This record gives sequence, C-alpha cells and structure tokens, in this order.
Amino acid sequence: MNTEPTVYISPNSFTTESGFTFSQPEFAYHSWGTLNAAKDNVVVIFHALTGNSNAAEWFSGPFQSNSVIDLEKQFVICINQLGSFYGSTGPWSINPDTGKAYQADFPLITIRDMARFQQQLLNELGITGIELAIGGSMGGMVALEFSLTDNRVKAACFIAMGKAHSPWAIGISHAQRLAIYGDGNWNDGWYTKENPPVHGLKAARSLAMITYRTPDNYQQKFDRDFNSTKDIFEVESYLEYQGDKLVDRFDALSYVRLSQAMDTHDVSRDRNSFQEALSKLTIPVLVIGIDSDLLYPTKEQKELTQLIPNANYSEISSEYGHDAFLIEFEQINRSISSFLAKSDSSKTV
Repeated sequence: MNTEPTVYISPNSFTTESGFTFSQPEFAYHSWGTLNAAKDNVVVIFHALTGNSNAAEWFSGPFQSNSVIDLEKQFVICINQLGSFYGSTGPWSINPDTGKAYQADFPLITIRDMARFQQQLLNELGITGIELAIGGSMGGMVALEFSLTDNRVKAACFIAMGKAHSPWAIGISHAQRLAIYGDGNWNDGWYTKENPPVHGLKAARSLAMITYRTPDNYQQKFDRDFNSTKDIFEVESYLEYQGDKLVDRFDALSYVRLSQAMDTHDVSRDRNSFQEALSKLTIPVLVIGIDSDLLYPTKEQKELTQLIPNANYSEISSEYGHDAFLIEFEQINRSISSFLAKSDSSKTV
C-alpha cells in the first residue's frame, strides 16, 4: 500500500461559504485500484477529525480480503479534508498571495465547504460515477453533505453521526478548544512551529478520548490500577499517552478549525427543514449506529434513517463506544456487504 499522498494543485480557485478564496487550493489524496475508462467505478472514503487520506492505514477493514471493496474492480480514493494537517490546503499552507502561511487567517470553514472541496478535485479528475460514498464521525457528516449535492453518488454509508451536530457534541468540541485557547503559546493562532500550544492540544485530545470510549470500557481496561513508575493512575497515563501521540502528529490550528466545522453540521441550514433536505436523498443509504456511542448516540442514526427515503439502519454492538467505527471492521463489513447486496438485487427487480 502506498504511504505518501499524491498532491494536486488546482488551477481553479476555491471559495468558502464565508467568501474566502483560495487561489491555488492543494488536494492531498491516496488512491487504490484502477480507474476504468468511464471513470465511474469509484468508492470515496471520507476521513474523520484527525484522520488522513491513507484510509488503508486507519480504515483497514474494507481493504481486507472478502471485504466490501474489490480493488480489482473499483477505484478507491480518500482525499485529505480542507483545513487538515496532512497535505491539503490548511492553516499552515502558504498563501500564494502573501508568501506566508495562512495561520489564524485561515477562515472558518463548514462541512459543506469540505464536501465541495472534495467535489472540486473529483470534477477535475473527470470522475463520472461514484459507486459508494462512505464516512464515519466527521467523515460521515461530509459524506452526507456530499451525497445530498452530488448526483454521481449511487449509494452511501454514514457511520456514527446524525443530521446535525447536537448541543452535547458542540459543547464537548468547545471545551476542547478552550483547552487549546488556554495554552500560553496559543497567541490567537499566531504561534510558531517551534513553540506550538502542545499542552492545550494534549488536554483537548485527552478530553476527546474520554468521549470516544465508555465508562465500562475504561473500567475493564484500567480499573483503579496505579502506575507506580509515573505515580499516576493507569487511566491518567493512557490519556497522557494519547495526548502526546496527537501532539506529535497534528496541529492545534487544524484541530480548532476542523472542530468548528463539525459544529456547523446541519443539513437543514438554508434548506427549510430536515425533512425537506433529506427527502431529496433518494439513493440507497446505509446508516450505521454504535450501541455504546456516547458522543453520537444511536437515536441520532435512527432519526437520520427515518428522514432518508431509501435508508436502512444497522447497529454495531461494541464495548468501544464511538471508536468502534475504527475497530469493529468485521461487523461494518458484514453490514455494508448485506446493504450493497440488497441494493444490487433491488435494481434487477
């Protein structure tokens, strides 16, 4: 599997909903398989908050043998999200108009911006058909907006998210951003690469990790075990470790902008109502919920299923909470395989 992304610099500008224009947007992406002559054998995978375009690394299940993806027949692409830290245009990209990094001038973006950003690359690659659009968490939000506005999509799968970011989820995101803002190095986003707000980002990630799992999972994994070497509880050691891991590979500005974008997720915005917006999504859709997800409870996926005319609901049983969409690949493959087989059979009736 390839590890380095392809980076494509578009000759066409990209303008956000807020009116900010990137004159030379950059798209980092990974792809697998071979694009057919008609350019319509495409599967698009949308990554989550701190993910990247190398989906085979973090979403390995669909790439395994006997999975929902057949690399001998399909062309799979995963594009790094606008605002991320892995190659696509983001806060540390160089503004060609100034010769300096955007940093805090990088605008507030929306989930719809992310969907349109990906559509621009696919348009410029000449893609004519998308067999499946799939994403989990933030990736699911982008996949939903993408599917609502792109008639190339033939089927879609949305995992562990809902029709809009709830007040609960927005509050959790804001608490994480407050941790970053409280770091002395934050400087309203104008920090240097040499002195980034690592303590704030570490705290934000630690808070997020609590919402990604469950109390029962933490009880089973850590109990009240004590790490005598570090003189802290094992759960504290785990959270510090996860925070340090993210600090080593991600950026605080990207974390802030992407989490703010997630808060904009609302398919009813400027579309009158959820019912009106989602009634127009008539392709076969699979919505997957996780029975232990505290961040995006299954009632959100069940509601989304009810609002989409041709949607099916599947539920993953897991002890891992929200993180299950990155762990329970056997169940995910089984659900998607069944969904696609049902969709294909309905086309022949």
